[in-house]
Amino acid sequence: MAKILVVDDEPLIAAQMEDWLLELGHVVVGPAYNLAKALELAHTDMDGAIVDVSLGRDNSYPLVDALVGRGLPLALATGHGQDGVAPGYRAQAILMKPFDFATFRRTVDNLTAQGSGGPGEHAALRGSGGV
Repeated sequence: MAKILVVDDEPLIAAQMEDWLLELGHVVVGPAYNLAKALELAHTDMDGAIVDVSLGRDNSYPLVDALVGRGLPLALATGHGQDGVAPGYRAQAILMKPFDFATFRRTVDNLTAQGSGGPGEHAALRGSGGV
């Protein structure tokens, strides 16, 4: 059971991720719907994060920097493909929107493996419908 921060400016997508994390037996931190709230949560107890790149008028890179600074594994969620992620952040795992439960689960499994010292996987995970 891992504590995973959920950050997405679309409440329905955040709610779906929250439901799926609970179904997988994890604890949800947040969710946060904007950068300010996400930055407030950045220093709380967590094991990893799934972070939407675009948060309304803001991007999530200040949050990503804070989480990487703590050594936390994370995945960037985006509907804009790899090109929608700034070049300096493309080494992070990317969860392509829309994504289905199987893709989401692989992403979470990879995050929790990284957090436990496992090999993890910094690969682009393509969605196949769903959220």
